[in-house]
This record gives sequence, structure tokens and C-alpha cells, in this order.
Amino acid sequence: MSEDEGDLFTHSVREQLRGQAPLAARMRPRSLDEIVGQSHLIGVDGPLRKLVEADRVSSVILWGPPGTGKTTIAEVIALATRREFVRLSAVTAGVKDVREVLDGARRLLGERQRRTIVFVDEIHRFNAAQQDSLLPAVEAGLITLIGATTENPFYEVNAPLRSRSTLLRLEPLAEADVELLLNRGATVEGVRVDDDALLLLVQRSGGDGRQALTALEVAVALCDDRHVRLGHVESALATSALRYGRNDHYDVVSALIKSMRASDETSALFWLARMIEAGDDARFIARRLIVFASEDVGIADESALLVAVAAAQAVEHVGLPEARYNLAHAVMHLSRAIKSRTVVDSIVSAQWTLLNGASVEVPPHLRDGNSPNESVIAPRRYAQ
Repeated sequence: MSEDEGDLFTHSVREQLRGQAPLAARMRPRSLDEIVGQSHLIGVDGPLRKLVEADRVSSVILWGPPGTGKTTIAEVIALATRREFVRLSAVTAGVKDVREVLDGARRLLGERQRRTIVFVDEIHRFNAAQQDSLLPAVEAGLITLIGATTENPFYEVNAPLRSRSTLLRLEPLAEADVELLLNRGATVEGVRVDDDALLLLVQRSGGDGRQALTALEVAVALCDDRHVRLGHVESALATSALRYGRNDHYDVVSALIKSMRASDETSALFWLARMIEAGDDARFIARRLIVFASEDVGIADESALLVAVAAAQAVEHVGLPEARYNLAHAVMHLSRAIKSRTVVDSIVSAQWTLLNGASVEVPPHLRDGNSPNESVIAPRRYAQ
């Protein structure tokens, strides 16, 4: 086979693979303007947009839930800045793989004066040695590291590597963003999607764009006339859940909170079940319970916050459907707990005092005793 024939063969393989790729991969944006969501980072005045447009992107750690665009943003940065893009998986790559990538980046810079972006997916899974192996190259500017993680980088990424990177938090996609993404996906697939089917896809996505597009792709495969109906989406999601109207979500959340506030345990459990069956993200429910524990129960029952936080942790480890027991446990505890608004009233009062002219100078007896020019305060004597 000649070199030209080999190139044509390779191109043909690539085109076939691209055509068979998942919908989310086929829709991968090629510019910042095509990315859906994360306007706080890549909007007109977003800090990341400004860095990319000025070609001054240094190493970055993208931190956020699945399906919010971490990989997409990394690839678009490479395209916009005309840098080589090398992807490493923290699950499979070892120190040897890291060194080979760094050697390749060094050759590329020396031979073609082209810089390299190294994208490390699930960077929190890199052990200390693997993370340390990146440090010299990051510090010298040999590579631009972009790490992606769903875990808090303050706990999961080594301090030296973290201090050399800009931490950027990605948020779950808003419903309007998911709807826009799904409409684009329907156009790519050449199908028509009924409004109620689209609404169910949006509600069940949990702000995860990739999950929404995957469900749409399955629904498309299930329809035989290029028309996606509600039944196709329900089959794709393996559910026939009680669906929300567009404004019902917020009413049901309110009903859950107000039922717990009124110590109406039966009603609270009913509305919890309604949220779960409607496909609400269990993590969203858990967050509302944590807020309620301090806002509405507070110091009247010191165990309330512990129970709510434990339920949220259980949701992360167990997931639905089993996590419904953990959520029900927390809802029952919060409903039965004595209620108190003392925590809310206290912090609101403190903030009001601060914003209405209170002195912000720290009194001498509260200052750090090690501060320069600070007079030494004699230690207090306590009764034996």
C-alpha cells in the first residue's frame, strides 16, 4: 500500500469511527461560543475566555460534576490556542506514561516550537508520585496541565500542584442549557422531539449534559419514524415516572420544606417520594435537607445537621434507589425535630451590625499574640 493509499485508508477509518461515535462526542464544540453553560467562566466577561483569547492560559484544574463540560473546555482551549492536545487517564496511566508524554512535549517544542496541553481526566485518582512527576514540567512551562476532577481539589490534589494551577469550578447545567443542548442533538440526529418528551429528558438529566444526550440517543434508536415521543424517552430512561410540569418542581420542593417545618412527617415523606419518582437529583434533595437542618432546626437539635450531612454522604456512596432510605431517614428526623430559627437570626443580626457601621478593627485582647508590635497580654489565671 502506497503512502497516499495509507492516508486515504486512515482518513476513511477516522470518518467511520466519527460517524459511529456517541452523540455527545459528535457534538463536541470547536469554539468557546459553541459551549453550552458555564457562562461565569466563558461568557463575554468570563475569566477563562479572557485568558484563552489572550493565549495566556496557565495550568488549570476544572472541578465540577459529571457532564458539565470539563473535557470539552480542555479540547476547545487546545484548539483556540493551537496547542497539541494529549490526553491521559488517571485510571490507567502510570509514571512511565507521564514521562513519555513529557518527552514528547519537549521534542515538539524543540522541533516545531509548538506547546502541549496535557489533559488528565480524573486527576484526583493520580497518586502522590504521579502528581509529583508533573510538577517540574508544569513549573518550567514545558506543558500546560489541565486536570479534570469531580472531587474537591483541596482534598484530592497535592498542594504543590494545586498552588501552580488555577482552580475553576464548573456548575451543573441549568435546565435551559440542557434544553438547548438537546435541541441541537435532535438537529444532528435529524429527529423531531415532542415537548413533553423533551421536558422529561431535561428534568431527568440532573444538569448532566452528557447523560441527557445519551438518553436522547437511545430514544432516537427506539423510534422508527424519526419522531421521538414521550414513550420512547420513558423507555430510554427505564421509567414511567410521575412527571413535573415546568413550574411544579419548585412547588414540590416548597411543599417538602414547609411540611418538615410544620413537623408533618407524613406529608414530608409524600413530597419526598414525589421528588424521587419525578427524577429529581438525589444530591439536590440532600443539599436542601442540609440547609434545612441549620436554617429551621439549628441548635434546638444538634444532631439534625449530622443526620442531614450523613444522608448526603450516603447518597454519594450508595445512589438511588437505595439512597431513598437515607433521605427518608433524614426527612423523618428533621420533621420530628424541635424547630428553631436562632442560627438564621443570629448570623443575620451579625451581618446587619457589620454593614451598619460597626468597627471592623480587632480588639487588642482578640488579636494574634504573635503579631508584630503587639503588646503581650498577660495570661489569665483560672481557679484551680
